[in-house]
Amino acid sequence: MKCRHCSKKLTLSLIDLGSAPPSNAYLTNKTLHMPEKWFPLRVLVCEGCWLVQTEDFAQENELFNEEYAYFSSFSSSWLQHAKQYVNGMVSRFHLDESSHVVEVAANDGYLLQYVKGCNIPCTGIEPTASTANAARKIGIPIVEEFFGVKLAKKLVEQGKQADLTVANNVLAHVPDINDFVSGFAILLKPNGVSTFEFPHLLKLITGNQFDTIYHEHFSYLSLIALETIFSKNGLQIFDVEECSTHGGSLRLFTQRSDAVVHAVTDRVSEMHKREMDAGINKSEFYKGLQKKVDLVKYDLLSFLIKAKEDGKKVVAYGAAAKGNTLLNYSGVRPDLVEYVVDRNPAKQDKYMPGSRIKIKDEQCLMNDKPDYVLILPWNLRSEITQQLDYIKEWNGKFIVSIPAIDVF
Repeated sequence: MKCRHCSKKLTLSLIDLGSAPPSNAYLTNKTLHMPEKWFPLRVLVCEGCWLVQTEDFAQENELFNEEYAYFSSFSSSWLQHAKQYVNGMVSRFHLDESSHVVEVAANDGYLLQYVKGCNIPCTGIEPTASTANAARKIGIPIVEEFFGVKLAKKLVEQGKQADLTVANNVLAHVPDINDFVSGFAILLKPNGVSTFEFPHLLKLITGNQFDTIYHEHFSYLSLIALETIFSKNGLQIFDVEECSTHGGSLRLFTQRSDAVVHAVTDRVSEMHKREMDAGINKSEFYKGLQKKVDLVKYDLLSFLIKAKEDGKKVVAYGAAAKGNTLLNYSGVRPDLVEYVVDRNPAKQDKYMPGSRIKIKDEQCLMNDKPDYVLILPWNLRSEITQQLDYIKEWNGKFIVSIPAIDVF
């Protein structure tokens, strides 16, 4: 395989997670009795530009289809994060009723609802019908297509150039990263700003966050890799912020390379130095993750088997894509985790891909009073433990397994 950005042949492996079905391909009662399509799940590192990437097997249209079940608005902390972002951007870049904001991967309108609330014209780009329809229901204009150069040019022809474009947790999801990034350089007005937010590769490796790896994530991103990718596709990074979301994310601020308006902040060089000091541009940095990941797998299985032998009931919370990576790589099935609770009605009464563990609503947890609740989206640990604090009434305990198993 060759690098998605620079076409250099890839030989350095980060991790091999065996094989798995797409992490958002939830099963229905009908498809439960049909074969599942599994793909190898291996991640390679480009020693030319240092883009870390999933080996090519699954296609984009097989991962993001009309049944896509991830809806951003079911996380209260993520909604708060989006609201704070919008308020910050409106203030920093002086956005008003004459501005135009475009969000790529607008999902169910979780963020653009706050832009709309400020009376700022906006457009959402969202290729999955399920979430696009949810956004339209709250009055968000949606273009239901995949984003890239072609769509950017069409929007410009329609007079929809952007003062601000938003791309939260989507840069990792695109197979053609050059076409995707080039689209933003085309769509921006000369003084426009594009922001990109994504889980930080440095946090993934140092924090053992391997469940962030699944087929929908084609790339795993660092500032160093993106400095090269953006520069070659018409964008300049002028600022960077760290966010606590998804176990540690970066938010990059970019502008058109041919229309520099904003001075580059010291934060860019500081983050660049931090990554260099960690060794992100050296092959040795990427070795050793497999052993740490396997230890998580063995510890989780040991705990679940012991709980089973002791007659304890274990359920999970949060039918998240990252949870599917953990369950499938660990080989967990319904004999060890009886069901998964999720607040999203689009997932309830379906089954987790691969493990085929049933997804139920929260009332089942209240009724069954399990001994342990395994939190799959560990990045929402604080929000979920607060929401489910009532399990203490029957001496229930929580479990997280990333970066290491913790029972509390």
